[in-house]
Amino acid sequence: MPDAFFASSKPRKRKRSDVASAGPSNKKFARKDASGGKPPLNGALKRNAKRPVDEELDSDQTNDEGGDIDDLDLTADVDVDPGASGDEDEEETPAEKRLRLAKLYLESVKEGLADGEFDAAEIDKELISARLKQDVMEHSGKMHIFIADTIDFQLAPTCILRTRGHRFSVTSAVASESGKFLFTSGKEGSIIKWDLVSGKKLATFPKVRPLQTTSKKGKAKGFGDPAVQGHTDEVLALALSGDGKYLASAGKDRRLGVWDAEAGVWLKGFVGQMGHKDIISALTFRKGTHQLYTGSYDRTLKVYDLTPGVMGYVETLFGHQDHVLALDALRGETCVSVGGRDKTVRYWKIVDETQLVFRGGGRSRIREVLEGGLRDGDEGDEAEDDGAESGVKTMGKEREKVIKFVEGSMECVAMIDETTFISGGDSGSLCLWTTQKKKPVFTQALSHGFNEAQSATEGIIQTPRWVTAVASLRYSDLIASGSWEGDIRIWKLDAKLKSFALVGTVPAPGVVNSLQFLSPPNQFYSDAQWTQPAESTAKRRPGSALLVAGLGQEHRLGRWLNLKDGVVNGALVVAFSPRTLS
Repeated sequence: MPDAFFASSKPRKRKRSDVASAGPSNKKFARKDASGGKPPLNGALKRNAKRPVDEELDSDQTNDEGGDIDDLDLTADVDVDPGASGDEDEEETPAEKRLRLAKLYLESVKEGLADGEFDAAEIDKELISARLKQDVMEHSGKMHIFIADTIDFQLAPTCILRTRGHRFSVTSAVASESGKFLFTSGKEGSIIKWDLVSGKKLATFPKVRPLQTTSKKGKAKGFGDPAVQGHTDEVLALALSGDGKYLASAGKDRRLGVWDAEAGVWLKGFVGQMGHKDIISALTFRKGTHQLYTGSYDRTLKVYDLTPGVMGYVETLFGHQDHVLALDALRGETCVSVGGRDKTVRYWKIVDETQLVFRGGGRSRIREVLEGGLRDGDEGDEAEDDGAESGVKTMGKEREKVIKFVEGSMECVAMIDETTFISGGDSGSLCLWTTQKKKPVFTQALSHGFNEAQSATEGIIQTPRWVTAVASLRYSDLIASGSWEGDIRIWKLDAKLKSFALVGTVPAPGVVNSLQFLSPPNQFYSDAQWTQPAESTAKRRPGSALLVAGLGQEHRLGRWLNLKDGVVNGALVVAFSPRTLS
């Protein structure tokens, strides 16, 4: 079986009107295995049409398509008033329609720049041109922000906020793209809203009691009751829409909650047929939209449309063979997810109803035999064990020996651009992937070092610390990873996306349960507390990156670790120091 493949299904173009249709969709993602068997999950619908043979991903395939203004969806962020200039005209030519939509788009750009961000006098051609160029680059889907060299990693990052307020470990921490608000969730089942600038606690959404606590069989009830406005168990994941309007939350009660982020009001809960059948472990919004992706222990992903007037379930994605532990998405109608102990990263193309499967865990001797036989010199090579990951190399008397660590689970994933992403596993490896190759482009083994434990019989036992969280500053060359050694590590990608290197660390005692990179507007840093100390007379660049981390004494999904010394259950927000301009 090839390491990555397209799930076979007939592509089709989906209209927005399909999403708004009443009732849940019956579309499901299904994959046919190499033996021609049934899809991996029971209940997946079979296709009536003849399914083509699975297509193997070419390792040397390249895609040099660039972005252009023609790629922009000029209606994506424009609300057309039916009684205004946005009316459809039956006699309107395609050129006239495009001109009309372009004018509407430019008006929306001006309104966005003027809405509390700039003075009216500052809205000129340069600002609009910069905004248009940024939109074109984002729609191209490629990394285009090279920010790592503008940051001085030799200076300690400025601590903006360190929160305390949760009784147990913080499972997730997300900040708004405007840089004004922060939301944190804890294992005790509560959600707290913070003012990111002042550090004040603005609101608390506590755990609620279900109407019925237990059933006759002793199982917890209440999670399926739509009348319950809140969470009845641990909250494990949060996601905030790009415009800061909606907050999504989910956790052990299998309930997906949608909140009005500004007013702090519960809007809707998805349970039962429109929700997951097991713990919901991951959430993410598609950038620039109200489309939400969710991942669950029931091995599925679900798609929801939270657009006002719709607020409904769209479809279910099948394919993973184990718990979905993390997922991420950018502007395109795609997302990536990791499946825990199925050791796969899956890249989902929502509209085409296809998926790419990337297998982690190192090289497989059996898989290489099936794909073309052993290479020269592979016979008897102990370094080719199935699922083994190379670690530390030591020189022996006769030949070089390699310490091996088996990767048993893919734990976290983050998208860098539309075709590049990074994943972390329990072997401590950070892997850089691209949709054009079936194997990792680059792997950083033991990215967070060893964990040492004392054994009465074996002495000191060293095991790699697994990567508990990863994040990227979207479309840029900065990524971050976390574990529990006391530091968050910052990595710089090379311009060709072929490798990455360690450039800095951020002190963070505890288990890093979530990470978020964001770049708020430059004017957000005009406040004195966001700038360098007054005694620093050197001219510095405007602030460019914030790192948000959720920390705790325990891992968000279990109690395998219990760190108490100097560990506070809370969130950490830091700003990086820009380099001095000469």
